[in-house]
Amino acid sequence: MPTSRARSEKLDLRVSGHVKQLLRAAADVRHETMSEFVLRTALREAEDVLMDRRRFELTDEQWAALNAVLDAPASAPSAALLELLSKPSVFE
Repeated sequence: MPTSRARSEKLDLRVSGHVKQLLRAAADVRHETMSEFVLRTALREAEDVLMDRRRFELTDEQWAALNAVLDAPASAPSAALLELLSKPSVFE
C-alpha cells in the first residue's frame, strides 16, 4: 500500500450493519484494522480497474496476430468513408 504521503484526507462510508460486520471479520482475519483492510482492498481494486485501461496482456499467438494486422498494408477506403470525407465538416 502506498505510504509515501501523510494521510490528510478523510473518506466516510455509510454501510449496513451486515456489511460492517463482514468487513470487520475480514480485517480481523488479516490482523488489520478495518480502515487498513478497506483502504488496502480499495486501492488494489482501483489499480486493477485502471490497469485494465492501460495494460493488455496477450499470448504469443495473439501478439503475432495483432502485429500481422498492424503490419498489413492499409486497405482502400470504403465508399461510405469517401462520401463522408467529401462533405463539409459540421465544425466549419
